[in-house]
This record gives sequence, C-alpha cells and structure tokens, in this order.
Amino acid sequence: MLIRTTLAAAVAAVALLTASGCAVVRGQETVGAYVDDTAITTSVKARMLEDKSVAGTSISVETLNGTVMLSGFAKSTVEKDTAEKIARGVNGVKAVKNEIVVRP
Repeated sequence: MLIRTTLAAAVAAVALLTASGCAVVRGQETVGAYVDDTAITTSVKARMLEDKSVAGTSISVETLNGTVMLSGFAKSTVEKDTAEKIARGVNGVKAVKNEIVVRP
C-alpha cells in the first residue's frame, strides 16, 4: 500500500512539473527567454511613447527570441523609420521586422 501511494505521488509530481513547463509559450526555449522578450517589448513600447515623433499607441510591438516585430499604422515614412530606429536601440534586440503601414 505504501509503495502504491508513493508511486502515485511521484507520478502526480512529475505531471505537475511537466504541466508547469507549458507556461512558456510562442516557441521560446526557456522561461528566461520569455521574460527577456517581455522586457524588450516593454522597453520598445515605453521609448515609443516617450518620443513625440512616434504615435506609440498606433504601433504594436511583439518580440520573439529577440526579434521585434512592429505593426500598425504611421502617418509618414519618417515616423515608420523612427519607430524602427527606436526598436533597434533597445538592448537585447537581435533583429527588427518593420511591418508598419504608412497611411496618407
């Protein structure tokens, strides 16, 4: 009986540890990579909101494994280029994909 209870507890512990590993989403290798990506996204967004020449509320920022993707709308190519420059200036950014659309 004791062996059966111990075995059941061990199986339950392994299941819980395995299931908690599912908290990492979007293909990151580790929880640390997810945290780093979140920090990069937050930093890029904050810098865009500080810069008066970029409408930070009109541009979405997503980060995956250090690659930042910008999407949304800009009023000019200057604004689009400035947003990309801001993203490239953040520590930890490996690449930037600029999918911002310029609206006249």
